[in-house]
Amino acid sequence: MNDAQLIIDNNDNDILPGFRLKRLEVFNWGTFDRRIWSIYPECKNALLTGDIGSGKSTLVDAITTLLVPAQRIAYNKAAGAAASERTLRSYVLGYYKSERSDLIGSAKPVALRDESSYSVILGVFFNASYSQTITLAQIFWIKESHGQPARFFLGIETDLNINEHFANFGSDITALRKKLRSLGADLFDSFPPYSAW
Repeated sequence: MNDAQLIIDNNDNDILPGFRLKRLEVFNWGTFDRRIWSIYPECKNALLTGDIGSGKSTLVDAITTLLVPAQRIAYNKAAGAAASERTLRSYVLGYYKSERSDLIGSAKPVALRDESSYSVILGVFFNASYSQTITLAQIFWIKESHGQPARFFLGIETDLNINEHFANFGSDITALRKKLRSLGADLFDSFPPYSAW
């Protein structure tokens, strides 16, 4: 009986409750440009370290964007920055510096990407209690020369990745939507139904 008790205690300690972040991937998000960047917490606590400007807050803001309604997000809060320093648009276009114009006397942001690109944030979550995996993702693109990017939201009960599932569709967002629906993904045009999912 003591052996059985030890096994139960051991299992209880190994199984962490709820859905936990297994993997985060970003593509064209902030200064993470033109390739897929990933972190692998593997459902455990993780410590994100690096030099100033290395992208720690950018990754924290990616997770925040994935899980929090837009009106509640204060970007770059982890770095203690001013509220207006970063926006969804600045992340999608990859603003990385400002250049001052002698002609107009004001600073203008310089972007890594133009309005023909798209961005993806993807999180894979695992619930050990139910052996259940889900993927949440948001896809962004620029529709207007000013204002915030357009986006759609995705939820699916399997493990997706950016390289295999969010590439090779050209620049046609409708083709990407069709591709993702064929995998069984639920797509949403606003946060409330995505959050409810």
